[in-house]
Amino acid sequence: MDFEYIILKKEDHIAELTLNRPRKKNALNYSMMKEILAAVDDVSKDSTMRVMVVTGSGDSFSAGGDIRFPELRAGKINPRHAEEMWVRINEEGFPPGQLLTIAHEAIIALRQLQKPVIAMMKGDAVGGGFGISLACDMRVAAPNTRFLIGYPRVGFVPDFDESWMLPRVIGLGKALEIMMTCEFIGAEEAYRIGLINRLVPLDKLEEETRKLAKRLMSIPPITQRMIKQTVYAGLESDLRSSVLLALACNGVIMRSRDHHEAIMALAERREPVYKDANLLFDET
Repeated sequence: MDFEYIILKKEDHIAELTLNRPRKKNALNYSMMKEILAAVDDVSKDSTMRVMVVTGSGDSFSAGGDIRFPELRAGKINPRHAEEMWVRINEEGFPPGQLLTIAHEAIIALRQLQKPVIAMMKGDAVGGGFGISLACDMRVAAPNTRFLIGYPRVGFVPDFDESWMLPRVIGLGKALEIMMTCEFIGAEEAYRIGLINRLVPLDKLEEETRKLAKRLMSIPPITQRMIKQTVYAGLESDLRSSVLLALACNGVIMRSRDHHEAIMALAERREPVYKDANLLFDET
């Protein structure tokens, strides 16, 4: 599958999606979001892929929405109201509703992908770029990584997934502080508050991210999927419902060939070889 604004590479059961507009600091436009959606769909259907990594090319993760600030500063664009501003300032000229619809679809697809998703981060993650990192399950970052919500600087409420996801990742008070102060959050602070999982040297970023990805592959694919299902469903349910869902998931897992392989590999003191997460034993 050919893409213009992203790169999708598959190797060693790891799918790596790279936001690829380095001259624009990987700013997000309609076409890029559409390509992200297509890439996630491709990885979702590829049973050989066990983990997905999302990263940015060049020196940034993503600068967020592709807004033509030079034209604004030069007075070439007069943002008389928000609707006109977003129609005229986003590079491709799509109406804001259409742009946000495809962005939301891509964010939801990343969140709902039934495989672990790791954001491999360096440089700035601003606005929608911050939102993409939050749509990933885990974040591994270099010391030069910075986070910024950004939207309130132009008078907007965060409208990707930040308002929903950020409080769930770092807590209500800190999330509100980050959204309302519009201050950059450096990598060390992000690590301290739990926004990133691992803080690693820049020259070790890819190596350490791949180590984490391979570690995630030590459990059966069906278990990966159902851990994500139970954890994210639990964010919106009560304790009893969450426990019952986990029990139901284990009932399905117990009938899977990969569960049997995990048990036998443990008993035989060898590495497991998972073949088909969806293949269940016949009940006859």
